[in-house]
Amino acid sequence: MDTQKVWFVTGASKGLGLTLVKRLLNEGYSVAATSRNLSELKSAVGSENASFLPLEMDLINEASVAESIKKTADHFGKIDIIVNNAGYGQLGTLEELTDEESRKNFDTNVFGSLNVIRKAMPYLREQKSGHIINIASIGGLSGDFPGWGIYCATKFAVVGFTESLAVEAKEFGINATVIYPGYFRTDFLTGGSLRTPENEIDAYKTARDVQAAHEKEINGNQPGDPEKAAKAMIELAAMENPPVHLVLGSDAFQMANNKLSALQTEISDFKTLSTSTDY
Repeated sequence: MDTQKVWFVTGASKGLGLTLVKRLLNEGYSVAATSRNLSELKSAVGSENASFLPLEMDLINEASVAESIKKTADHFGKIDIIVNNAGYGQLGTLEELTDEESRKNFDTNVFGSLNVIRKAMPYLREQKSGHIINIASIGGLSGDFPGWGIYCATKFAVVGFTESLAVEAKEFGINATVIYPGYFRTDFLTGGSLRTPENEIDAYKTARDVQAAHEKEINGNQPGDPEKAAKAMIELAAMENPPVHLVLGSDAFQMANNKLSALQTEISDFKTLSTSTDY
């Protein structure tokens, strides 16, 4: 592993981001980590030192993002690996969620990551190297989760722009990967990482059941080990030819294969109609 590489990780004060940052530092990497709350980040990881640069950053403020990227480049002399990890889960059916709730989820999960990419790319292009890793979700491949529609839509968007980024950045020697985590035993299903709809509609029984299952049954019993996820991401970043798509977790692997199989079947079943529109 090339421990001379400099990592920039967003959403680093909890969840997979926190686990990744701690492991990177333990293995000797240089790390810039961001959070909306600097004191929380320092409490979770530690104070600034030669190899660790904690940064308070407002993900949806372009000036704040630009400043954090510049501080990282100035502090370490370069940036090698960007991990767009910051985001939160938004529960609620499409009818229940307000326009504001929906847009806020897109602002953080989609436009926040785009802000980071936009501000980091000039540095990566100049050095003609780098790797941008965008954390989506298995919900970015399969939207078959009642009450998770907007969240899944944000993660589908992450998948789409990562695919485009991979081909746009290739000529500059820059790689791009989208990661689809399954359920990992972090605090994602608690506190500020998971928001419920302001106006719940009782008629949506299935969505309420799924919501309750995530909050009371799945939380604390997720099959994924965050430490092993961090190890896998470090291994990914060390690859000479990394994949554009990477699922993490046996549950995600199974759900991905189920989705691809179902999609192939559905597309094939309607081949006649699909191909009936040509001149």
